[in-house]
Amino acid sequence: ATTTNEACNQNSQKCQQPLDTCMTIVDTLGNMKAIVKQCASSSTCKGAASTASVDADGNGNTVNCCSYNMCNLSAADSVHSHAALLLLTGGVLLLLTH
Repeated sequence: ATTTNEACNQNSQKCQQPLDTCMTIVDTLGNMKAIVKQCASSSTCKGAASTASVDADGNGNTVNCCSYNMCNLSAADSVHSHAALLLLTGGVLLLLTH
């Protein structure tokens, strides 16, 4: 586990069958955070996501599942460092809609 999304992204891997889904787990307790990214089956990830919860104080865990390219580049901590990627994606989507 790491405490930042950027550190977690340094060990990227490609998930393949039968563990074809990238599962991101973020555990939060007060100002402490642990982030784990690992390959899992789709059903395992969906099951974990359905039981994850965060209380009113922000303590608990969240689970995100993805099975597309670049899904390691997720979570709020990395959004500002990957702004160019977001702009490029937005531009492509804009072109596709016209």
